[in-house]
Amino acid sequence: MIKKFTLRIIYLGCMRFFLKLIVGVKYINKRVLKEQKQFILVGNHNSHLDAMALMASLNWKQLPNTHPIAAADYFGGTGIKARISKFLINAILIKRSKDEAGEKPLDQMSKALSEGKSLILFPEGSRGEPEKMQGFHKGIGVLLTLHPDIPYIPVYISGLGKVLPKGERLLVPFDAYVTFGEASWLKSKEVESIVQEVHSEIIQLKDNFDKQYKPKKKDHA
Repeated sequence: MIKKFTLRIIYLGCMRFFLKLIVGVKYINKRVLKEQKQFILVGNHNSHLDAMALMASLNWKQLPNTHPIAAADYFGGTGIKARISKFLINAILIKRSKDEAGEKPLDQMSKALSEGKSLILFPEGSRGEPEKMQGFHKGIGVLLTLHPDIPYIPVYISGLGKVLPKGERLLVPFDAYVTFGEASWLKSKEVESIVQEVHSEIIQLKDNFDKQYKPKKKDHA
């Protein structure tokens, strides 16, 4: 109960205020979240603010049941750091190295989904350069084949990589948007095809966003 209350205060109160009024984050098509009880949010990844922006988009009921997937080597380096990540971010910490002992990442994620939890996944694996997408790891494809009844929601995040770039600790004011696609279910059973499908859907969100919201460069005579 204490953790649920704390998460709601942090994300539905403080973080929403911070992201909207200080950072200037705007959400597009957020209504899709209300239509699903359980889901996997799949997005591009440029900033530590990405997961927080997605957590802040959820309603009071979804929030405690949704877990960002985070790297244990970064967010769980010390016992205190790991506890903070699990308590304040609600993260599931996974091992990125095959040499590390412990439960396998896919097993951890699959277990959470089987328990009725929702997940936030960034299949690029690590933060890339602002506004540039990398290829996706195949884990998202394997996970979806294990849980074909759970929809995934593609998300394109723009601007947060410039608000808090990789390697920086100070915020830089910049327009930021979080665009949600429609909920989708598997259209293929082939892992590689699934990965490509999800990646293509986020690329399509990016293209649509660029056409509608990105300022066009003026031609100089």
